[in-house]
Amino acid sequence: MIYTVTLNPSLDYLVHTDALRPGRLCRTDSEALHPGGKGVNVSLVCAALGLPTRALGFIAGRTGALFASLLAETGVEYDFCHLDGGMTRINVKVAAREQTEMNGTGPVIPPEALEKLAETLDTLGEGDWLVLSGSLPADVPADSYAKLLGHVRGRGVKTVVDAAGDALKNALPCAPDLVALGLRELDELIGGAPHSAAGITACARELQQTGARDVLIACDRGVVYTPQAGAGLFLTYAPGETVQPVGMGSAMTAGWLYARARGLSLPETLRWAVAAGCAARSSPWLPDRAAIERALVKTGAPHAV
Repeated sequence: MIYTVTLNPSLDYLVHTDALRPGRLCRTDSEALHPGGKGVNVSLVCAALGLPTRALGFIAGRTGALFASLLAETGVEYDFCHLDGGMTRINVKVAAREQTEMNGTGPVIPPEALEKLAETLDTLGEGDWLVLSGSLPADVPADSYAKLLGHVRGRGVKTVVDAAGDALKNALPCAPDLVALGLRELDELIGGAPHSAAGITACARELQQTGARDVLIACDRGVVYTPQAGAGLFLTYAPGETVQPVGMGSAMTAGWLYARARGLSLPETLRWAVAAGCAARSSPWLPDRAAIERALVKTGAPHAV
């Protein structure tokens, strides 16, 4: 089972308009409301690929109830802790000539709620995956991901971290099986991130010296995959129109997990990750399996870095 943790999930309200005109009335051409958050998105794409998954995290208020009902409609299993105060955030994504996002804050998560979440992980064991994904809410300690990783250590649980800043830095010594990040997050972590595949691979090796095992880094032209053992690999994105970028990184993580679950080679694992990300980029929202398979046909073979 693939368990995903999203500490601050969201209702993602996506609207399309011909142009965003600040200070003036704007009318939408279409709108849609989805359950969101990076970990939730990983679960949704994993489920689309036929992988068993359960989404964990926190919800609050009436928006939390609506979030849960929308997630239930997708068929994804979930077990969210209900907080007494606040409300699940609403993230507004305005797609015009370019996409503008306004993300909500979300509820305050008290320490006892984090402890309850950690206790939920007691059921995980050999063969399970734990995916910790997304930025930490402002009131949550920066070592929270590290503590959750420590909670499952020694039980045969494989782990993935897709985070940024201190949350990622503190998690690295816990030896996550995969660290997934973008170039912006890499720059935050090390300062002055390179843009060449070779330079990015060298940075990934530094993260591995700190504790990470496999490292997946999305950059401007494609994805650099640096496994713990073996040469780094680079694969450019398949050609295609960018409809909207939300969920691209989460889809890549889900594609990587799918390939790992099937026991595919490292090059094929990267192909599935890139194809899933490109399918998300080219879809109105998160891709289904058919969209990912179409993108896979257009995805070439990676080359060693």
